[in-house]
Amino acid sequence: MRYLSAGQDRYQPCCRKGEEAMSPKMSRREFLQHTLTGTGIAVAVTMTPLGFRVFSAADAAAGDFNPSVWLTIAPNETVTVLVAKSEMGQGVSTSLPMLVADELEANWESIKFVFAPADDKFRDPVWGTQATGGSTSIRHLYEPLRLAGAAAREMLIAAAAREWKVAADECVAANGLVRHKRKLKSLSFGQLTSLVAGIEPPAKPKLKSPQEFRLIGKAIPRLDVPEKVSGAAIFGLDVKVPGMLIAAVAHSPLIGASPASFNKGAALKIKGVRHVISLQKGVAVCADSFPAARKGVDSLKATWEGGDRTLDNASLYARFAKALNEPGIKAKEIGNTATAMSSAAKKLEATFSLPYLAHATMEPMNCTAHITASRCEVWAPTQNQTGVKALAEKISGLPADKVFVNTTYLGGGFGRRFETDVVEEALHLAKVTGKPVKVIWTREDDFRNDFYRPMNLSRVAASLDAQGKISGWEHKVVCPSIFARVFPDTMKFGVDQAAVEGVANLDYEVPNLDVNYVRIDTPVPVGFWRSVGSSHNAFVVETMMDELARLAGSDPVEFRLAHLGGNPNAYAVVKTASMKAGWGKPLAAGKGRGFAFHRSFDTNVAMVAEVEVDRKSGVIKVSRVVCAVDCGQVVNPDIVKSQIEGAVCFGLSAALNERVEIAKGGVVSGNFSNYDLLRMNEAPKIEVHLVKGQEKPGGIGEPGVPPIAPAVANAVFAATGVRFRELPLAPKTVLKALKKS
Repeated sequence: MRYLSAGQDRYQPCCRKGEEAMSPKMSRREFLQHTLTGTGIAVAVTMTPLGFRVFSAADAAAGDFNPSVWLTIAPNETVTVLVAKSEMGQGVSTSLPMLVADELEANWESIKFVFAPADDKFRDPVWGTQATGGSTSIRHLYEPLRLAGAAAREMLIAAAAREWKVAADECVAANGLVRHKRKLKSLSFGQLTSLVAGIEPPAKPKLKSPQEFRLIGKAIPRLDVPEKVSGAAIFGLDVKVPGMLIAAVAHSPLIGASPASFNKGAALKIKGVRHVISLQKGVAVCADSFPAARKGVDSLKATWEGGDRTLDNASLYARFAKALNEPGIKAKEIGNTATAMSSAAKKLEATFSLPYLAHATMEPMNCTAHITASRCEVWAPTQNQTGVKALAEKISGLPADKVFVNTTYLGGGFGRRFETDVVEEALHLAKVTGKPVKVIWTREDDFRNDFYRPMNLSRVAASLDAQGKISGWEHKVVCPSIFARVFPDTMKFGVDQAAVEGVANLDYEVPNLDVNYVRIDTPVPVGFWRSVGSSHNAFVVETMMDELARLAGSDPVEFRLAHLGGNPNAYAVVKTASMKAGWGKPLAAGKGRGFAFHRSFDTNVAMVAEVEVDRKSGVIKVSRVVCAVDCGQVVNPDIVKSQIEGAVCFGLSAALNERVEIAKGGVVSGNFSNYDLLRMNEAPKIEVHLVKGQEKPGGIGEPGVPPIAPAVANAVFAATGVRFRELPLAPKTVLKALKKS
């Protein structure tokens, strides 16, 4: 483990193998001092009512606005980019610096990155909060980071022109140098840092056209790989602060219960146990080591009060089914569906069911905190720096300038690490003990105390006209609300927009559309899960579209194309996926192809899945998945393809295997032994085809998840003639359906 000094306001460093890293003890003040003393250059970007504005570090220090500083250039030629988003495998520590480096015309070998600390200056310019989620990193930072790079480039050119006493348009920047176009003169960026004093950043730096990109659009090797391969990368579990205690927590086996009694004395007799502390939702044992802390937890013999011991999957389904007959709240209304239904040539009604799902991140929940009379510091693998900092200020009682949050690498996020529950535990324990405390959850803690992907029940009624086109679509969604807890201000007229995404903004052209939302509150806590509401609604919509195509006597792909309203970008991904997959070509008996299309997070994704169904075992083998993706301007194609490949496996695991089991008032799914994830040998061959369509950058971390489940379910229908409207497609479910067919 790498030791971290408590009481250091520092950036997390990363460098290339064989290069010296920026001092891990470099503070934010030191970071800016290099630029303010003439030993470097820094460029900042902030959002104003008139758009983004660029400032120098001197402006940042003198002004009241205090903008975020995105890049610095040091005399040793090092270009350092601040990354204000969390790196959880999605590649932002490479793609975001690429945006800066391309506009700057930097030598890529000189690029380093540091993770920005939690601070208002690093809030997302669109969201107004420092957080990572919603596939927004590129979408929200594409312009400001490019502006920062372009501004620094123009400042360096201006400095060189002034030094040579020539016009700026006679100079050009390229690969870390500024040279005169005609004379054999050049200065490196590092040399120019001492000459740039007094040069103001341009108000409107000129951005490159896509044709001028040198790095953007190229498969640049990731900057975080060397550290991760060597083991030098610091994840939350790797944090070690001198003198720290390790805490394990006894959590209730009942959802919503709190401690009633526990044997504190027995735990304190365990060698190495130092403290036993009651928390709101558990009992913590702080010890010198994790084994000692776990032994202490086991000896507590805690009892619990509260909760509902009758809660289980069956009772929850009954509550959802009852709610499906309630009127709900209007989320979207176009035309008159009643008239469309009454005059329909054909009609179809179906009910769909999807279960609660866990996040199952590779790295279980953890957090390290230290609180003294004058300082509070947190080390966390978090997606929500603003939330962590606010919680730390509240619990420590210290002002914002005395609270410091260090973001480590994340061993998977998927929305789970937006929550701050484990951070709260660490802060409380640090405050009570006066020591640095690292809280570590076991895998069982993680599974049984998650904020789960909501269960969902949906009923859809659709009508076809005489030409076989959809004339009406009535859609009712029964789903718990995430936003009511996390972002209550977004609940317009009581509708959780995440619960109805992909339906209220239906991809297809339907003249009469009626969407109703029924909010159902259960004791089961829910939170953001990769692709959020689109993870259920794409399954419902795309399965329904497949059924309607069959009802209309139409090919499923052609049926979708006929309802895309002439949208050329959507049309292109649908055609590309179907063509690359060999749609329409015959397959052997027992095999089938299924299609699905979904737009989410400003990205179009179409998928074709090829499956084989074993009628004896009920096992579905997905052999091949072909994806077509239009996410606008691609920054790094390798990262985009990796994200789609990961999303396909993530979504396929949920489609085939995953379901949170609840019984006797609690979650009984506790580990991979009873929460089955996709194995490596079950992963299909995945082909990703990038389609050039929309200009605006779209998201990529989440859009690959929604289409895979319906593509597989539709393929199973093609192979067996049996339609599935419930997930997961587990062998016993498949066998039961096959026997009925």
